[in-house]
Amino acid sequence: MSTTERKLEHIDIVVNENVQSRESTLLEYVRLIHNPLPEHDLNHIDLSKDFCGYTLSAPLVITGITGGHPDAEKINDAISKIVNKFNIAMGVGSQRAAIENSNLTHSFSIVRENAPNAFLIANIGVAQLNKGYGIKEFVKAIEMIKANAIAIHINPGQEAYQDEGDTDFSNLISKIEEINDQLNVPIIIKEVGNGLNKGIVRELRSIGIKCFDTAGLGGTNWIKTESIRSRKKHGFALKEPGKLADFWGNPTALSIIETRISAIDSYIIGSGGIRDGLDAAKAISLGADVAGMAFPILKILKIEGEKGIENYIKNVIYQIKTSIFLSGGENVYSLWKTPLTIWGRLKDELLMRGIEPNEYLNKRLYTKLWRMKDYVL
Repeated sequence: MSTTERKLEHIDIVVNENVQSRESTLLEYVRLIHNPLPEHDLNHIDLSKDFCGYTLSAPLVITGITGGHPDAEKINDAISKIVNKFNIAMGVGSQRAAIENSNLTHSFSIVRENAPNAFLIANIGVAQLNKGYGIKEFVKAIEMIKANAIAIHINPGQEAYQDEGDTDFSNLISKIEEINDQLNVPIIIKEVGNGLNKGIVRELRSIGIKCFDTAGLGGTNWIKTESIRSRKKHGFALKEPGKLADFWGNPTALSIIETRISAIDSYIIGSGGIRDGLDAAKAISLGADVAGMAFPILKILKIEGEKGIENYIKNVIYQIKTSIFLSGGENVYSLWKTPLTIWGRLKDELLMRGIEPNEYLNKRLYTKLWRMKDYVL
């Protein structure tokens, strides 16, 4: 099956089947402490946020969703118009199909046409580095949408359960380093639903990677998506994942903390099961710079169209704003110092991973200062 056909199947399954993990993001074990007398004006809460050298009007990224098929162009068309309206960031899906077939280029390039000044993120899968991809293909992906950054998505779980998956993940860190040394835009290392952890983030930061998208467990699950796709094609899954389809990975809340503690000066997209503004505020309060979401956008677009996405994003932004206000803050950075309660499974997992929650929460305060002092993108 061609890459183009596979992209369309993915969209259909994500929108129409239950591909959400039964495991939690663990964000329910995070509470922002309510301040009944905020001493700030809600109308003056500042939602602007620096991200990789660019200022967003709100701390949101619509993460890599789609492209690579003529039908997918309509999705990128609608989403990019909303991104332009709100001055938030957007990532496209894997550009492999358009790199291999220039007839599909416009399904991606339309995002820059609609959002001339937005922060846009190109996208290539890490496994392609072992399939002959190099700097030429990365530059082509970047130029295709005049991208401000490029995501390298790392998806071993998805590839392991995709019928035609690319499962050679050997010696990739050195290849990422080589590409990073040659590019003039940042690389964002992006998981796809099973989450980053402190060990790999520390290693990637040591080779110069400064931007991460956690994409933790608890949202759309690509192991589950691929097993459903296989079942639809053959009547059964060629590779049955069992409980891995719901429970394998690092939950979003844990992944955000591990990423920040391992790369304190980095830019972090907290994503994986973010469904509303409170989820987004919690993700940022744990150490992310911005929150990322994808599935709700696709679902709402199908049901309510472009206007539905506009209303949804408007509501999410207002929910983030009121979360800052009700916790006594005055801007997005306030979420890095707002009092939090962490308990239950999240606390237990942090302790098992050698992270003391209160000690970590105190360290969040240094993130902005550290970056202003030492961080050069």
